[in-house]
Amino acid sequence: MPAANDLRKGQVIKFNGEPHLVMETQHRTPGNLRAFVQVKMRNLRYGKSLEQRFNSPDPVEVLPTDRRTLEFSYADRDTFTFMDPETFETFEIGATLIGDSKNYLVANGKADVLFINEAPVTIDLPSTVTLKVIESADGVKGDTASNVQKPATTETGLVVQVPLFIKEGELIKVSTADASYLGRA
Repeated sequence: MPAANDLRKGQVIKFNGEPHLVMETQHRTPGNLRAFVQVKMRNLRYGKSLEQRFNSPDPVEVLPTDRRTLEFSYADRDTFTFMDPETFETFEIGATLIGDSKNYLVANGKADVLFINEAPVTIDLPSTVTLKVIESADGVKGDTASNVQKPATTETGLVVQVPLFIKEGELIKVSTADASYLGRA
């Protein structure tokens, strides 16, 4: 088993019987005390972040992981189906694991999925996605004195604030971090 000194960002460790993703590590040696490693990590099952201090030589169980880029195929109730474009193998991921990412999933859209023991654990989306506007109210003529925006519903059901000139049927770029409009696609 590797020591706490060997922990790196992006690794998945087993802590208190749960898988945790290491987000940040700092090796510290304060004055005349023993060295320790301060680790910021996120529980992959519940999503909570925590900070933990390990002594430098303490053994830590690092879990074997596999990160794959998959294409979203379709959603069926509470199951989302993804396909590996290289092997054509399909994976079904539950709605609880997907969470709010469902608002950015379109057919053939790519997502990075982290696997532990061949089971999907987390899903990471690209920073921006292109979505089609399916419903948007008409802008009021002459209301262009300032940066006026209106709500627009996308093909995934996500409501985004867009400028007045965006019409139904247009493709727009949306940030997956805060669901903000970034421009036309």
